[in-house]
Amino acid sequence: MGNLQQYIQQHLAAAREHLAEIRRAHPDAYRASIIASISLALIISAGCIWFVYDIVRDLPSRAQLRDISAMAQATTLYDKDNHVAFTIFQERRVETPLADISPHLVKAVIAIEDQRFYDHGGVDPIRIFAAARNNLRQHRAAQGGSTLTQQLARQSFLSSDKTLRRKLKEAVLAWRLESEFNKDQILELYLNKVYFGDGLYGVEAASLGFFGKHAHDLDVEESALLAGLVKSPSTYAPTINLDRAITRRNVVLMAMRDSGVIDRAAYDNAVRSRPHLADALRSEETFGQYFKEEVRKQLVQRFGWDRVYQGGLKVYTTLDLDMQKAAEAEVARSLAEIEQRQVKRHAPATGSDPLQAALVALDPTTGDVRAMVGGRDFDQSRFNRATQARRQAGSAFKPFVYAAALEQGFTAATIIRTLSTPIDTLEGQWLPDDHGDNAAMTMRAALRTSSNRAAVQLLQQVGIPTAVRYAQRLGVGNVPAVPSLALGSGDVSLLSMTSAYAAFANQGMMTPPSLIRRVEDASGRVLYMASTHEERALSEATAYIMTSMMGDVINAGTAWQARRVGFTLPAAGKTGTTNDYRDAWFIGFTPHLAAGVWIGYDMPRTIIANGYAGEIAVPLWGRFMAAATRNDKPDRFAVPSTVVPVTVCRLSGKLATDGCRGTVVFDGNGQPTDRSMVYTEYFVRGTEPIDYCPLHSQPFDAVATTGVASDRPAVAATSGDVPPPAFAPVDHLREPTPPRSETHVGDATPAAAVGTAPAPAPVTASSTTPAARKRGFWGHIFRR
Repeated sequence: MGNLQQYIQQHLAAAREHLAEIRRAHPDAYRASIIASISLALIISAGCIWFVYDIVRDLPSRAQLRDISAMAQATTLYDKDNHVAFTIFQERRVETPLADISPHLVKAVIAIEDQRFYDHGGVDPIRIFAAARNNLRQHRAAQGGSTLTQQLARQSFLSSDKTLRRKLKEAVLAWRLESEFNKDQILELYLNKVYFGDGLYGVEAASLGFFGKHAHDLDVEESALLAGLVKSPSTYAPTINLDRAITRRNVVLMAMRDSGVIDRAAYDNAVRSRPHLADALRSEETFGQYFKEEVRKQLVQRFGWDRVYQGGLKVYTTLDLDMQKAAEAEVARSLAEIEQRQVKRHAPATGSDPLQAALVALDPTTGDVRAMVGGRDFDQSRFNRATQARRQAGSAFKPFVYAAALEQGFTAATIIRTLSTPIDTLEGQWLPDDHGDNAAMTMRAALRTSSNRAAVQLLQQVGIPTAVRYAQRLGVGNVPAVPSLALGSGDVSLLSMTSAYAAFANQGMMTPPSLIRRVEDASGRVLYMASTHEERALSEATAYIMTSMMGDVINAGTAWQARRVGFTLPAAGKTGTTNDYRDAWFIGFTPHLAAGVWIGYDMPRTIIANGYAGEIAVPLWGRFMAAATRNDKPDRFAVPSTVVPVTVCRLSGKLATDGCRGTVVFDGNGQPTDRSMVYTEYFVRGTEPIDYCPLHSQPFDAVATTGVASDRPAVAATSGDVPPPAFAPVDHLREPTPPRSETHVGDATPAAAVGTAPAPAPVTASSTTPAARKRGFWGHIFRR
């Protein structure tokens, strides 16, 4: 050792002497070399400092590292019974604590991804060296060296670029994470953030999405399959290639066996099993996509996109999932039946514009929407025809005119006369086409048979501004103040119409429709609570009398097919068919459920020639209501104390006499028969008649379809002396001859514009005069 030291000292002394000689011989060159060396050292040092700074300058701060646990969570939508119905997400994730994750899954992930997880400080040099050695041997990147902590850092803060710069950033972040969190916290964060494919983030979402069970219920082989997806979710996705996923699972099982996590017997049993896939997330969303989309839009409008898609909101909706399923099933069935009829009638092919239907059902007392169908197929068209489409409603608008009349002192027994007299408009006189004769009739008979001329005459007597005001009070929206309003010429939505009809069932109280009951944040704090805002739109008496009149429409009027298809509960409603049979409506209600249906094309055209709503829309409504109310009791509509029943004559609307029981009517063969004209009518107390019928001192000819005096025979429309009560279940109602009594409303005209003056009308007189052939603008609009 002494000789070595002496040798080194001698050489150092010689070197110093040599440098001294150089300094003495070349002083300028020596100084230059010293300066160059120092400069080079400074440049290298500055480069190293800049490199380190460049690596760490945009890394997250400590506060940002601590916020790593605030990850995006899916918003969950619940139905009315608080069962999960839908999810809204950017990343489909259900955060869950480590204690609620299967130990098998935890061990499987560690075994295949980071066996020394609990031994390293964020970066594992041994794993890096082993990975590099294996990659060199196989001449490819067969194995990665990143720890779980490094993967968590990359998933949370970095891109997936395969560069040295990104790897160094990843290592620095991993060290920082290890200083901020303990190992179990890091593992929990990783298992909630890692991507498993199919849009599933975190082990809970993956467990539900692939196996239909929670993460704490996973067995060994299921845990191994999920752990195997981490390396390459798209490559090993079991929904794409199950055999490849099983092969990868077996690799994980082998790693678990070799690391002592499972024994040989457990390994042998697991590799022989075949996984059973079941998606508990998507299976819940087979139905109700139009409802979900409407809720989503309302949430985004109220809370913003980020909070809805990433905030983990809990949204409690009004949806009745069983009712929704029934609605979608009946819509599909009705469309198929109508299209089959179109084929038989040689209707033109639909091409890219298929026949559509919409349905809305809601609770009349709360406005809670129970079911919503916006079209035949959400995947093909997300346009919601229940909320977004605005179409003419035809005769379905008439109840608002009749309700306005009742509010102004008219009664259901008021006689509407002069049906053959044209009304005056700015362009002349207009007389709408109608299906029946021009005999006078009561308001009840006019609504039951859907008389066009009676509705227009009633609108003129009530006043167009008055009718518009009541329609708006019922929530229908802006409608044109024109004579054709009585025939439904205004554009309205199905949801607004159904909500308006619900006010009749709710004793005249208008409640806006609602789809959301309550919204909570991820911690359970209430962010929004729906409140019921009822407003008096009609008197209780008017609502009840209108309900009784529309009950006749179902029991013995244009909606009689609702009874034919099996719906028997007390109910009321009204049909509507627009010009050229382009739209078919029916809206009806029981005391506990209001529902509306619409059928037509997005680009309006004839559905079926002579296809009235009673034949097209009513069967859909009746079958849906039969399914939706199958457990409901046959509750009757409550009679207000302000309403009194009075026995009257259907021909005069006056108090009935004995002579009213023997009126001569004519059947379909023109044979005379005696029929009673006596029935019970409902009046607002104080408006009931006090005079007796002046018509029946002797036998009298009558038109049975309307119950109005006439001088010619007519076909009886119902069996028995009087129609079945509007509020009693009809179990054995004989099918009447369906009245062809739908309104035909013209195409949109300038007169239909909101806020315009009443439209000019052509001169069209009664068919009994020569002027009947003279048609102007409105005459062409309402031609048959």
